[in-house]
Amino acid sequence: MTDRTGGARRTVITAAALARPAASLSGYTVGVTSDRRRDELAALLESRGARVVLAPALRIVPIADDAELRAATRACLATPPDIVLVSTGIGMRGWLEAAEGWGLAEPLRAVLARAYLIGRGPKARAAIRSAGLTDRWSPEGESYDEVIDHLRARGVTGRTVALQLHGDSQPEYREALAAAGARVIEVPVYRWAPPIDSAPLARLVDLITGHLVDAVTFTAAPAVHALLSAAGPAAEPLVEALRTRVLVACVGPVTAAPLRRHDIPIVSPSRARLGALVRTIVEELPKRAVSLEVAGHALTLRGHAAVVDGDLKPLAPAPMAVLRALAAAPGRVLSRAALLHALPRGADEHAVEMAVARLRAGLGAPGVIQTVVKRGYRLPN
Repeated sequence: MTDRTGGARRTVITAAALARPAASLSGYTVGVTSDRRRDELAALLESRGARVVLAPALRIVPIADDAELRAATRACLATPPDIVLVSTGIGMRGWLEAAEGWGLAEPLRAVLARAYLIGRGPKARAAIRSAGLTDRWSPEGESYDEVIDHLRARGVTGRTVALQLHGDSQPEYREALAAAGARVIEVPVYRWAPPIDSAPLARLVDLITGHLVDAVTFTAAPAVHALLSAAGPAAEPLVEALRTRVLVACVGPVTAAPLRRHDIPIVSPSRARLGALVRTIVEELPKRAVSLEVAGHALTLRGHAAVVDGDLKPLAPAPMAVLRALAAAPGRVLSRAALLHALPRGADEHAVEMAVARLRAGLGAPGVIQTVVKRGYRLPN
């Protein structure tokens, strides 16, 4: 299926074309910001052909010996909560393990067994059940806002609510429950801490702003704040890249919330699972590919590669940048000076000639890149 735009014909990628070997995530680069289960997520992406950049934005630090957790546990034993919100599976397991170390596991289990237990998502519900307890309700969208609305409708005046924290304090939810008349006990089971090595995260920022990453995954909301903080003075270009050029994929609505506040469009699976997250990327990312018919060849531009007549052709950043510039104006002649703007800073017109030469060699398709004497280059009809 084709239609005319400018000069070369743009080709709509069909389902059959996407089923070919060069489909899925081959030719794309995906950034992974998670720490926990990062290898699993990377393996899933790589099995679909993606190039993966691992850049943990945060790490989880258990606080089993923390005085705050012990104090919160004793508060729950002294004044048994009527309602307990279990935010994460790892948090629930960590709380019970810490209580075991203090000799308080059985009293805590007894208190939890009498409470109205809410599991915020499937992992939280699984942790509740594996502890021999029964969850009573779970929000369909796995969001805290749904939990607050549910508890307000149910009535919390004079009730004690234990809120297992998701890494950091959540004052907006604590205050919402307090305003509804509840007494809130915050249970801090783990904290987010900066990565031991911050270099990969700084590199990811550079790759995103340098147009060298096609998608970024987030599995925790604090990772969004960590990435923006790591950008420093480059935060504005980073946000602009995430808004316009990069597919931002979040595991669920809670993770997506801080991105939405920056007006960054996101994609998210209907179920908060890593496999579902990868399937969402597989579905969405190839839709962004630019496809053309040039000099009798079918040409599709992916992240760091071109697909020529169904064959994947990985390209270095400079030749790929030239190809993108030419594909953005099919049929038009672009001068060396114009193409120079597509290359990294500091390049000269000789670098443009070198990039064009490497592009031609990489594509291996004669006639796709046409020289117009004394004017420049173009993708011909």
